[in-house]
Amino acid sequence: MSKHNFFAKFFKKTSIFINSLLKKKLNKLNFLFEKDKFLTFLSFKRGFMFLSALIVLTFSYLSIPNFYDTSNLINNIKNQLYKDLNIDFSLSEEFSYNLFPKPNLTFQEIKFLNQDKKFASVDEMKIYISFSNLFASNDIRIKNINLNKVNFDLNKKNYNFFVKLLNSNFSNFNLEIENSNIFYRNIENEVLFINKIDQLKYYYDLKDNKNTFVANNEIFNIPYTVELKNHKDEKKILTKVNFDFLKLQVKNILSYKQIQKNGLIEFTYNKKKSEGTYQLNNNLFNFNYLSKSLDNDFKYEGIINFIPFFSKISGDIDIINLNKLFNPDTILVQLFKSELLNNKNLNINVIINAEQIIPFRDLNNLVFKFRIEDGLLDISETKFSWLDYVDFQIFDSLLYVRDNNLVLDSNISIDIHNSSEVYKFFQTPRNYRKKINKIKFNFIYNFDQEITNLNNIEIDNLVNPEVNKILDQFISKDTILQNRIYFKSLINEAIKSYAG
Repeated sequence: MSKHNFFAKFFKKTSIFINSLLKKKLNKLNFLFEKDKFLTFLSFKRGFMFLSALIVLTFSYLSIPNFYDTSNLINNIKNQLYKDLNIDFSLSEEFSYNLFPKPNLTFQEIKFLNQDKKFASVDEMKIYISFSNLFASNDIRIKNINLNKVNFDLNKKNYNFFVKLLNSNFSNFNLEIENSNIFYRNIENEVLFINKIDQLKYYYDLKDNKNTFVANNEIFNIPYTVELKNHKDEKKILTKVNFDFLKLQVKNILSYKQIQKNGLIEFTYNKKKSEGTYQLNNNLFNFNYLSKSLDNDFKYEGIINFIPFFSKISGDIDIINLNKLFNPDTILVQLFKSELLNNKNLNINVIINAEQIIPFRDLNNLVFKFRIEDGLLDISETKFSWLDYVDFQIFDSLLYVRDNNLVLDSNISIDIHNSSEVYKFFQTPRNYRKKINKIKFNFIYNFDQEITNLNNIEIDNLVNPEVNKILDQFISKDTILQNRIYFKSLINEAIKSYAG
């Protein structure tokens, strides 16, 4: 009980002491609420001194650049940029100083130098500087860098420039690039393709403790986003690319622990997943790629040699969809139309085996051969079958662009093993069912206009002008069903003319 009384008295005395202190402090501030005393406090002299000090500070702040030693300032900034980014900037001593939104130095028409050669030109660069070292040109610290309207020229010597930047120190500042272009060039310095940069940013992610690269880009008029993270401790680079327009996402993990770099790549298209592994050693690239979906199994493997460029790719797939492969809006068709592949330095051989071809359910056993050689693209030696009745082979083909339209011009040879079944399919009257063993014709298909032309038709090595006249009128219809009905009618008309 005595202990309880002691603590009660102690807390009472403590409370009285604190209240007395607060009362004294409040009394001192009472003058702010009394009009006469408050006006006395805000006397003319004090107001004038305060306003004068504010004006002096403002003019001092605005005139900071006049105190800079320009040469020392430029050298200091160049040294910091080279140290943190490993980039040699060519900076002019002509720059402007801006207060808002933060103190920054703005340089016009600068260049990136790589081994004394320009590989990027910049219309404008803003360097945001720290407040703490604002008055000392020798000790200015860069906080952020913003580059606007940059044209990058990348080739085989500096193609990995953006990946190498991930090794820089972004813990103290961010790097942003806007409204820019990347020109990828070949050995002859010709532009292969252009990547547009809407917005790109390098920064240090505090959550992951990793250097991070994010960008909104556009290539072949297709927008996409990309994110890279550099795991220096594990020596891995993680990449994620999203083509929202195509409902496609690509994830990649590249390990660079050894001279031979190993990677794992995963594709997600319309919720269907596929993945592949690859190895990169000097100029040689090997890969294996397979589907993880149960309803659309496939497997590809190949080898690519970069210098000189040569690739050989083969694959097996259960089903191939020609609508998706040759649709005018697909990446593949747009790539062919760009004529980037019409390059004499490219040598590519692709062989794809497919068991079934859709939307034509009766076509099967496709052996698709695609070749680029001496700047020419063709699908010669491609083969496929119509059940067990007919074999088709493409020869003397050429893929080219005419009037901004992608055109396939090829010859087709048809070997008929069971003509009676063919006549049954076309529902040909029996009195016109003349035995036919071989047919050849020229086939021209316009991918953009989706128009087909058949000509130079030979039946068992003989040319029938009436048959050519009839089939030369062939026009692709809007739907598969319309095409099938129309094609049957047209073929029967040609058969009747051939049979006499």
